[in-house]
Amino acid sequence: MRIVVALGGNALSLRGQAFTADSQRASIRAAAKSLSQRLDAGHDVVITHGNGPQVGYLALQGGSFPLDVLGAETDGMIGYVLQQELDNAHLPERKYATLLTQIEVDPDDPAFQTPTKFIGPVYTEDDAKKLSAEHGWTIGKDGAHFRRTVPSPRPQRILELDVIRLLLDQGVVVICAGGGGIPVVQKDDGTMIGIEAVIDKDHASGRLARALNADAYLMLTDVEGVFADFGTPDARLIRHATPQELRTMEFPAGSMGPKVEAACDFVETTKGFAAIGRLADTVELVAGNCGTRISLDPES
Repeated sequence: MRIVVALGGNALSLRGQAFTADSQRASIRAAAKSLSQRLDAGHDVVITHGNGPQVGYLALQGGSFPLDVLGAETDGMIGYVLQQELDNAHLPERKYATLLTQIEVDPDDPAFQTPTKFIGPVYTEDDAKKLSAEHGWTIGKDGAHFRRTVPSPRPQRILELDVIRLLLDQGVVVICAGGGGIPVVQKDDGTMIGIEAVIDKDHASGRLARALNADAYLMLTDVEGVFADFGTPDARLIRHATPQELRTMEFPAGSMGPKVEAACDFVETTKGFAAIGRLADTVELVAGNCGTRISLDPES
Protein backbone atom coordinates (compact mmCIF):
# COMPACT_ATOMS: atom_id res chain seq x y z
CA MET A 1 0.00 0.00 0.00
CA ARG A 2 1.23 3.50 -0.82
CA ILE A 3 0.38 5.97 1.93
CA VAL A 4 0.86 9.73 2.00
CA VAL A 5 1.09 10.90 5.61
CA ALA A 6 0.62 14.57 6.46
CA LEU A 7 1.98 15.47 9.90
CA GLY A 8 0.26 18.52 11.32
CA GLY A 9 2.47 21.33 12.55
CA ASN A 10 0.70 21.20 15.91
CA ALA A 11 1.43 17.47 16.14
CA LEU A 12 5.12 18.37 15.94
CA SER A 13 4.89 21.35 18.29
CA LEU A 14 2.25 20.85 20.96
CA ARG A 15 0.16 23.82 22.08
CA GLY A 16 1.67 25.41 25.19
CA GLN A 17 4.97 23.60 24.73
CA ALA A 18 8.14 25.68 24.91
CA PHE A 19 9.65 26.11 21.45
CA THR A 20 13.18 24.75 21.86
CA ALA A 21 15.42 22.41 19.90
CA ASP A 22 14.96 19.74 22.57
CA SER A 23 11.16 19.98 22.60
CA GLN A 24 11.03 19.87 18.81
CA ARG A 25 13.23 16.80 18.68
CA ALA A 26 11.16 15.06 21.36
CA SER A 27 7.95 15.68 19.40
CA ILE A 28 9.52 14.60 16.11
CA ARG A 29 11.00 11.49 17.76
CA ALA A 30 7.50 10.49 18.88
CA ALA A 31 6.22 11.06 15.35
CA ALA A 32 9.03 8.98 13.88
CA LYS A 33 8.30 6.11 16.27
CA SER A 34 4.65 6.06 15.20
CA LEU A 35 5.50 6.28 11.49
CA SER A 36 8.12 3.56 11.73
CA GLN A 37 5.32 1.09 12.50
CA ARG A 38 3.87 1.81 9.06
CA LEU A 39 7.26 1.21 7.49
CA ASP A 40 7.61 -2.05 9.39
CA ALA A 41 4.29 -3.15 7.88
CA GLY A 42 5.86 -2.94 4.44
CA HIS A 43 3.99 0.08 3.10
CA ASP A 44 5.48 2.73 0.82
CA VAL A 45 5.29 5.93 2.83
CA VAL A 46 5.60 9.54 1.68
CA ILE A 47 5.75 12.02 4.54
CA THR A 48 4.73 15.66 4.47
CA HIS A 49 4.55 17.95 7.47
CA GLY A 50 3.26 21.26 8.69
CA ASN A 51 5.46 24.15 9.75
CA GLY A 52 3.01 26.83 10.87
CA PRO A 53 4.26 27.11 14.45
CA GLN A 54 7.90 27.04 13.30
CA VAL A 55 7.46 29.68 10.58
CA GLY A 56 5.58 31.87 13.02
CA TYR A 57 8.33 31.71 15.61
CA LEU A 58 10.98 32.60 13.03
CA ALA A 59 8.90 35.53 11.81
CA LEU A 60 8.65 36.78 15.39
CA GLN A 61 12.43 37.07 15.54
CA GLY A 62 12.14 40.14 13.38
CA GLY A 63 14.14 39.03 10.36
CA SER A 64 13.55 40.46 6.90
CA PHE A 65 13.14 37.14 5.09
CA PRO A 66 9.82 36.52 3.30
CA LEU A 67 7.53 33.61 4.10
CA ASP A 68 8.72 31.44 1.21
CA VAL A 69 12.31 31.61 2.48
CA LEU A 70 11.22 30.97 6.07
CA GLY A 71 9.26 28.00 4.77
CA ALA A 72 12.33 26.55 3.08
CA GLU A 73 14.36 27.11 6.25
CA THR A 74 11.87 25.30 8.48
CA ASP A 75 11.43 22.49 5.92
CA GLY A 76 15.14 21.80 6.15
CA MET A 77 15.11 21.95 9.94
CA ILE A 78 12.12 19.63 10.42
CA GLY A 79 13.14 17.31 7.59
CA TYR A 80 16.64 16.89 8.99
CA VAL A 81 15.46 15.90 12.47
CA LEU A 82 12.60 13.74 11.16
CA GLN A 83 14.90 11.93 8.74
CA GLN A 84 17.42 11.30 11.51
CA GLU A 85 14.83 10.09 14.02
CA LEU A 86 13.21 7.79 11.44
CA ASP A 87 16.61 6.29 10.78
CA ASN A 88 17.10 5.83 14.53
CA ALA A 89 13.67 4.27 15.00
CA HIS A 90 13.49 1.98 11.98
CA LEU A 91 15.33 -0.76 10.16
CA PRO A 92 18.74 0.48 8.99
CA GLU A 93 18.25 -0.74 5.42
CA ARG A 94 15.53 1.80 4.69
CA LYS A 95 16.67 4.96 2.93
CA TYR A 96 15.33 8.44 3.64
CA ALA A 97 15.56 11.75 1.78
CA THR A 98 14.27 15.23 2.55
CA LEU A 99 13.37 17.19 -0.56
CA LEU A 100 12.68 20.93 -0.62
CA THR A 101 9.56 21.12 -2.76
CA GLN A 102 8.43 24.12 -4.80
CA ILE A 103 4.71 24.31 -5.51
CA GLU A 104 3.29 26.74 -8.04
CA VAL A 105 0.31 28.89 -7.08
CA ASP A 106 -1.82 31.38 -8.99
CA PRO A 107 -0.82 34.98 -8.12
CA ASP A 108 -4.46 35.97 -8.68
CA ASP A 109 -5.79 33.41 -6.21
CA PRO A 110 -8.51 35.12 -4.12
CA ALA A 111 -6.82 33.79 -0.96
CA PHE A 112 -4.40 36.71 -1.17
CA GLN A 113 -7.32 39.00 -0.36
CA THR A 114 -8.54 36.92 2.61
CA PRO A 115 -5.77 35.52 4.84
CA THR A 116 -7.07 32.47 6.75
CA LYS A 117 -4.04 30.21 7.31
CA PHE A 118 -2.88 30.12 10.94
CA ILE A 119 0.85 30.30 11.64
CA GLY A 120 2.87 30.80 14.79
CA PRO A 121 1.98 30.39 18.46
CA VAL A 122 -1.32 31.15 20.16
CA TYR A 123 -1.93 34.52 21.85
CA THR A 124 -4.36 36.14 24.19
CA GLU A 125 -6.65 38.67 22.55
CA ASP A 126 -4.70 41.60 24.03
CA ASP A 127 -1.33 40.26 22.87
CA ALA A 128 -2.75 39.52 19.42
CA LYS A 129 -3.99 43.10 19.04
CA LYS A 130 -0.60 44.44 20.12
CA LEU A 131 1.32 42.27 17.64
CA SER A 132 -1.11 43.14 14.87
CA ALA A 133 -0.49 46.85 15.47
CA GLU A 134 3.29 46.41 15.68
CA HIS A 135 3.76 44.17 12.63
CA GLY A 136 0.71 44.86 10.49
CA TRP A 137 -0.40 41.25 10.85
CA THR A 138 -3.86 39.87 10.22
CA ILE A 139 -5.11 37.98 13.29
CA GLY A 140 -7.76 35.27 13.47
CA LYS A 141 -9.44 33.34 16.27
CA ASP A 142 -8.24 29.73 16.60
CA GLY A 143 -10.57 28.08 19.11
CA ALA A 144 -10.26 29.96 22.38
CA HIS A 145 -7.00 31.64 21.29
CA PHE A 146 -5.73 34.01 18.62
CA ARG A 147 -3.05 33.46 15.97
CA ARG A 148 -1.55 35.22 12.99
CA THR A 149 -3.21 34.47 9.65
CA VAL A 150 -1.61 34.64 6.20
CA PRO A 151 -2.78 34.01 2.60
CA SER A 152 -3.17 30.34 1.68
CA PRO A 153 -3.47 29.97 -2.11
CA ARG A 154 -4.39 26.62 -3.64
CA PRO A 155 -1.53 24.48 -4.96
CA GLN A 156 -1.49 24.21 -8.76
CA ARG A 157 1.63 22.24 -9.68
CA ILE A 158 4.35 20.34 -7.79
CA LEU A 159 7.60 21.21 -9.52
CA GLU A 160 9.63 18.33 -8.04
CA LEU A 161 6.98 15.64 -8.69
CA ASP A 162 9.19 13.68 -11.10
CA VAL A 163 12.03 13.67 -8.56
CA ILE A 164 9.68 12.35 -5.86
CA ARG A 165 8.54 9.54 -8.17
CA LEU A 166 12.15 8.71 -9.01
CA LEU A 167 13.06 8.42 -5.33
CA LEU A 168 10.02 6.26 -4.58
CA ASP A 169 10.92 3.92 -7.43
CA GLN A 170 14.27 3.40 -5.69
CA GLY A 171 12.61 2.47 -2.40
CA VAL A 172 13.37 5.78 -0.69
CA VAL A 173 11.06 7.12 2.03
CA VAL A 174 10.54 10.70 0.87
CA ILE A 175 9.97 13.64 3.20
CA CYS A 176 8.66 16.42 0.96
CA ALA A 177 6.20 19.29 0.49
CA GLY A 178 6.92 20.48 4.02
CA GLY A 179 4.58 23.21 5.18
CA GLY A 180 2.54 22.81 2.00
CA GLY A 181 5.63 23.31 -0.14
CA ILE A 182 7.49 26.50 -0.97
CA PRO A 183 5.02 28.80 -2.78
CA VAL A 184 6.27 30.05 -6.14
CA VAL A 185 4.71 31.82 -9.13
CA GLN A 186 5.76 31.86 -12.75
CA LYS A 187 6.81 35.21 -14.18
CA ASP A 188 6.06 36.36 -17.73
CA ASP A 189 9.52 35.24 -18.86
CA GLY A 190 8.88 31.69 -17.58
CA THR A 191 11.12 31.89 -14.53
CA MET A 192 9.92 31.06 -11.03
CA ILE A 193 10.02 33.28 -7.95
CA GLY A 194 8.85 32.82 -4.38
CA ILE A 195 5.76 34.60 -3.10
CA GLU A 196 4.62 35.77 0.34
CA ALA A 197 2.16 33.05 1.35
CA VAL A 198 1.80 29.68 3.06
CA ILE A 199 0.13 26.93 1.05
CA ASP A 200 -2.24 24.81 3.08
CA LYS A 201 -0.37 21.60 3.94
CA ASP A 202 -3.44 19.40 3.63
CA HIS A 203 -4.37 20.61 0.15
CA ALA A 204 -0.75 20.35 -1.02
CA SER A 205 -0.39 16.87 0.47
CA GLY A 206 -3.71 15.86 -1.06
CA ARG A 207 -2.59 17.01 -4.49
CA LEU A 208 0.62 15.04 -4.02
CA ALA A 209 -1.34 11.94 -2.93
CA ARG A 210 -3.55 12.19 -6.00
CA ALA A 211 -0.57 12.67 -8.32
CA LEU A 212 1.11 9.59 -6.83
CA ASN A 213 -2.13 7.59 -7.02
CA ALA A 214 -1.78 6.72 -3.34
CA ASP A 215 -4.00 4.13 -1.70
CA ALA A 216 -4.44 6.14 1.48
CA TYR A 217 -4.03 9.71 2.65
CA LEU A 218 -3.58 10.23 6.39
CA MET A 219 -3.78 13.61 8.12
CA LEU A 220 -2.27 13.34 11.60
CA THR A 221 -2.90 16.10 14.08
CA ASP A 222 -3.47 16.71 17.80
CA VAL A 223 -7.21 15.99 17.86
CA GLU A 224 -9.18 12.74 17.83
CA GLY A 225 -10.79 13.34 14.44
CA VAL A 226 -13.51 15.36 12.74
CA PHE A 227 -16.40 16.47 14.93
CA ALA A 228 -19.90 17.46 13.91
CA ASP A 229 -21.20 20.54 15.78
CA PHE A 230 -17.70 21.18 17.10
CA GLY A 231 -17.58 23.59 20.03
CA THR A 232 -21.17 22.93 21.09
CA PRO A 233 -22.70 20.58 23.71
CA ASP A 234 -23.87 18.41 20.80
CA ALA A 235 -20.35 17.81 19.41
CA ARG A 236 -19.79 14.24 18.27
CA LEU A 237 -16.94 12.44 16.56
CA ILE A 238 -17.63 11.42 12.96
CA ARG A 239 -16.22 7.92 12.65
CA HIS A 240 -17.05 7.13 9.02
CA ALA A 241 -18.38 9.36 6.25
CA THR A 242 -18.52 9.73 2.50
CA PRO A 243 -17.35 12.89 0.74
CA GLN A 244 -20.96 13.59 -0.19
CA GLU A 245 -21.98 13.56 3.47
CA LEU A 246 -19.10 15.77 4.62
CA ARG A 247 -19.66 18.35 1.89
CA THR A 248 -23.07 19.15 3.37
CA MET A 249 -21.45 20.17 6.66
CA GLU A 250 -19.46 23.24 7.71
CA PHE A 251 -16.02 23.16 9.35
CA PRO A 252 -13.64 25.96 10.47
CA ALA A 253 -11.87 27.47 7.46
CA GLY A 254 -8.52 27.87 9.21
CA SER A 255 -8.23 24.40 10.74
CA MET A 256 -10.46 21.38 10.06
CA GLY A 257 -12.11 22.77 6.93
CA PRO A 258 -9.08 22.29 4.62
CA LYS A 259 -8.49 18.79 5.98
CA VAL A 260 -12.03 17.68 5.23
CA GLU A 261 -12.00 19.26 1.78
CA ALA A 262 -8.61 17.74 0.91
CA ALA A 263 -9.80 14.33 2.11
CA CYS A 264 -12.94 14.55 -0.03
CA ASP A 265 -10.97 15.61 -3.11
CA PHE A 266 -8.57 12.69 -2.67
CA VAL A 267 -11.27 10.05 -2.19
CA GLU A 268 -13.36 11.26 -5.11
CA THR A 269 -10.35 11.29 -7.43
CA THR A 270 -8.49 8.12 -6.47
CA LYS A 271 -11.14 5.84 -4.90
CA GLY A 272 -8.72 5.31 -1.99
CA PHE A 273 -9.49 6.31 1.60
CA ALA A 274 -8.49 9.23 3.77
CA ALA A 275 -8.27 9.33 7.56
CA ILE A 276 -7.94 12.17 10.06
CA GLY A 277 -6.85 11.65 13.65
CA ARG A 278 -4.13 11.71 16.25
CA LEU A 279 -0.50 11.02 15.47
CA ALA A 280 -0.34 8.40 18.21
CA ASP A 281 -3.17 6.47 16.51
CA THR A 282 -1.47 6.06 13.13
CA VAL A 283 -1.70 2.27 13.00
CA GLU A 284 -5.34 2.20 14.11
CA LEU A 285 -6.22 4.95 11.63
CA VAL A 286 -4.99 2.79 8.77
CA ALA A 287 -7.00 -0.13 10.13
CA GLY A 288 -10.11 2.06 10.43
CA ASN A 289 -10.44 1.54 14.17
CA CYS A 290 -10.30 5.17 15.30
CA GLY A 291 -10.34 8.75 14.08
CA THR A 292 -12.42 9.78 11.09
CA ARG A 293 -12.32 7.67 7.93
CA ILE A 294 -13.52 9.08 4.61
CA SER A 295 -14.29 6.73 1.73
CA LEU A 296 -16.81 6.23 -1.03
CA ASP A 297 -18.17 3.30 0.96
CA PRO A 298 -18.92 4.40 4.53
CA GLU A 299 -18.68 0.80 5.71
CA SER A 300 -15.14 0.24 4.36
